[in-house]
Amino acid sequence: MWRIEEHLRVDKQAASLPIDILKRYEKWKDIVLISGPAGIKLVRGFHDEALVGQWKGYRSSRLGLHWRVIYRIIPEGLLFQVASITAHDYRRS
Repeated sequence: MWRIEEHLRVDKQAASLPIDILKRYEKWKDIVLISGPAGIKLVRGFHDEALVGQWKGYRSSRLGLHWRVIYRIIPEGLLFQVASITAHDYRRS
């Protein structure tokens, strides 16, 4: 079974999310915990993709039209590290 580590800022970001986006994030986490990367790729609505530039090594899944969860996968530890939930703004903070 996979694990999820959330950066400290993710709690703060989640508190200000619209309720429908928060529900999709919770569903995203359920899929990750059970199925890992393969499960995320099966759900077309997430439009999972690798990022480039300053986010090289990270991936993005769509939670809504404007909302993304940015994360990276550590396969050796069966671990997803969630870096940010953002309104499609990929600047690092």
